[in-house]
Amino acid sequence: MRIVLCYPVEPRHITQIQTAVPQVEICDAGQEHVAQELCNCDLFCGHPKVPVDWDGVVRQGRLKWIQSSAAGLDHLLVPSVVDSPIIVTSASGVLSDQVAEHTVALVTGLLRGLPAFFRAQQAKEYVRRPTRDLHHCTVGIVGFGGVGRRVAELMAPYKTRILATDLFPVDKPPHVAELWAADRLDDLLAAVDVLILCVPLTDRTRWMINAKTLAKLKSGAVLANMARGKLVVENDLVSALEYGHLFGAVVDVAAEEPLPPTSRLWALPNVIITPHVAGQSRWRIDNMTDFFCENLRRYLAGQTLLNLVDKWLGFPVRQAGRV
Repeated sequence: MRIVLCYPVEPRHITQIQTAVPQVEICDAGQEHVAQELCNCDLFCGHPKVPVDWDGVVRQGRLKWIQSSAAGLDHLLVPSVVDSPIIVTSASGVLSDQVAEHTVALVTGLLRGLPAFFRAQQAKEYVRRPTRDLHHCTVGIVGFGGVGRRVAELMAPYKTRILATDLFPVDKPPHVAELWAADRLDDLLAAVDVLILCVPLTDRTRWMINAKTLAKLKSGAVLANMARGKLVVENDLVSALEYGHLFGAVVDVAAEEPLPPTSRLWALPNVIITPHVAGQSRWRIDNMTDFFCENLRRYLAGQTLLNLVDKWLGFPVRQAGRV
């Protein structure tokens, strides 16, 4: 059995995996060689950020299991992989602490006026400016999986009223006021002060935030996109910000990454942009390796894998709800 890795492992992580399954060959392909090595492995763990001939990988017929090191799976769930017997598992929940923390930081920073104060600091202007509160806001979370649930846990101490929608609206925690089906998005939009996107990118969710949906948000609302850039029509978001319908936006993702210098988002004073770093953590690779080793143990023992993905839906599902 041959395992190919494509996430930023250190030698100690490879040793940890080798110790867990001493009988396998491990190849740390990196982004430079992953496209080639994917055709020559039985198991894969990682997140290719380069073009991969997934159709060719499927035709090769060797790859049996993909353990993504990312929560989002839009980079690999092409039709040939979906229709193949290849098992796919995600990193859903592995990065939820970091993404939730980043979300709270950006939303709080925007509401408390930090972009304006940072610009004033650079100009040495000691001027008091208005701020807004996160406390007592109504927060809407679209997508109540691992990240969405963790965001709700961190938002709850701010005495917020939390509403959420999900394709599987089950297991509502007590700190969430309402957990609705995904088709009640319009009800959520009309009610919230802060809208947080935590859904995976699928055919169902692509461009879901557009001029029509943005118009349904309350005037002065905030949009936070921590998920995938292609959930949002950027030009429509810019228009809603420029015309003052939205108070502001925070984005960790973009439809095109890196965000091009020509993007109108850069010039807006009421936007905070970070370069897809919400999942970063000093423990990220350690946690990912621990998770992979546990799933390796389960795989070799013939047990149910954690975060087993329904490839047609595009994310992991458990019997009692989202992972």
